Amino acid sequence: MNILNRLNSVVDYVERNITEEIDLNHLAGIACCSTYNFQRMFAFITEVSIVEYIRRRRLTLATFELQHSNVKIIDLASKYGYDSPISFTRAFKALHGITPSEARELNTPLKAFSRMTFQITIKGVSVLNYRIVKTEALRVFGLEGIISTIGDKKYFPNPDSLWNENFQNGKFDRLYSDIGEVKSHFYNKMFIRNDMDRIHAMLNYNEIDATTHGYMQFGFITSESKTDNYKVVEIPASTWVIFTSDPIDDCCDSEKTWTELYKRFYNEWLPTSEFEKANSPDLEMFGGTPGQRYAELWMPIIKKKGDQL
Repeated sequence: MNILNRLNSVVDYVERNITEEIDLNHLAGIACCSTYNFQRMFAFITEVSIVEYIRRRRLTLATFELQHSNVKIIDLASKYGYDSPISFTRAFKALHGITPSEARELNTPLKAFSRMTFQITIKGVSVLNYRIVKTEALRVFGLEGIISTIGDKKYFPNPDSLWNENFQNGKFDRLYSDIGEVKSHFYNKMFIRNDMDRIHAMLNYNEIDATTHGYMQFGFITSESKTDNYKVVEIPASTWVIFTSDPIDDCCDSEKTWTELYKRFYNEWLPTSEFEKANSPDLEMFGGTPGQRYAELWMPIIKKKGDQL
């Protein structure tokens, strides 16, 4: 239940400070996790980003004021954090389909977004398959890309674009070769199938800023690995909860698959478990054969305070 209490505290803070500048780092502190983890957790649980939630709540409250007071639009724009009446009108029209002036008229269709409340909903009995694994410290190396969450064209827009670029420029094939033929000695302890790939992916291994994050295609370092000119990352000894996908057609175009696995973790497993998410790398593992691919999400976890695993 801790995670739900923290998210409700986040919403409390947002509502109390809705007309002020809201720092995402401060919200993450209330949620007791990194800014990156907080944004991902909020989005997977609510299906809307925290930035978009704040925007919708501000425009909802601004609409109420428009219809129930004589406030000037320029003052309303300033109150809810817009640089000018023009930018406020643009955002208002994008949400409601009409201008703020038109919204003053009665009998006008408008949209309202209510304050969120987080709670556990019992939907019936369902089976949630997972397994828990403990690993020693691991060393990995690979190809890093920076992903933008706001569409900054200096960076990759999503992980698929990084995969596609490295396929096309030959870097993927070079990494595959440089990993070496020998599998790490812990493969049999980590995986329950023997068809895991050599190259996987990793997130949440470094802090950049609130709108960008690192994403790395990696292999496990063995005695055969050639790590020169690659990024090397140390993964601490960890406990992981693992969710395996249904069969998929193509692991390199698997946004829907990963979204479902992350939602399974954040929405179904974590709120009712005895664990919290650890601030360690998240691993996206790939396996299978060309005709029968699958994915595994590895999420680092720790016992809630006061407990031991």
